[in-house]
Amino acid sequence: MWSSRMFGLQVDCGLLLEPLGFIKLLEWIFSIFAFSTCGGFHGETTLLVSCKGAVNQTVTAAFAYPFRLNTVRFSAPVSNHCAGTWTDTYLVGNFSSSAQFFVTLAVLAFLYCIAALVVYIGYKHVYQNNSKFPLIDLAVTIVTTFLWLVSTSAWAKALADIKISTGAGIIPLIDSCRAPNMICYFGSVTSMKTLNVSVVFGLLNMILWGGNIWFVYKDTDLHSQFIRGSQGMYSAQRI
Repeated sequence: MWSSRMFGLQVDCGLLLEPLGFIKLLEWIFSIFAFSTCGGFHGETTLLVSCKGAVNQTVTAAFAYPFRLNTVRFSAPVSNHCAGTWTDTYLVGNFSSSAQFFVTLAVLAFLYCIAALVVYIGYKHVYQNNSKFPLIDLAVTIVTTFLWLVSTSAWAKALADIKISTGAGIIPLIDSCRAPNMICYFGSVTSMKTLNVSVVFGLLNMILWGGNIWFVYKDTDLHSQFIRGSQGMYSAQRI
């Protein structure tokens, strides 16, 4: 049985100076950037519509996370716009699954890093003396690395499609723009640099979690058993 003292809080920040703790701290920081740059985005795309009696009227569609673009519409700035020939038009595509997958993983990674850092700093003695904790940490690290790969790839593809769905290529898809005496020009779209940055942080998180597998593995019994096995084989060969 473990004594109550063994489970007592013993704050020791020394592990943060070692690769295991330092990388976990970086993972915590990078996960914040990942979900904030994606989940906090707001943008809009605008068209300039000209028709009889109205020249270059601005029509705007505002979109944001989770990027259900098929629920976002270009609405006429005034009622009876262009003598009623303009009808409200929706953007194309629903990219919420990829975006929410990416953000949810980032939030869960953020929460796990907090829990792991609490264990590393306050319960280092428990972590090192109980073989189950390093094994759990290793399993979570491997799975999270794979999920970062999948979610970042899916989000990068979705982002490319979002740029297409909100760019100049949407004009031929708008029925109102093909009406007689109606001319549509593409105005502008909000810069998506922050979304590009979110993909970069997704890749950085994948690299960090993947690199951390080795350092977590070194604290498990699997590594100790491998070392003992290697030493035993070396000793047998010498004999």
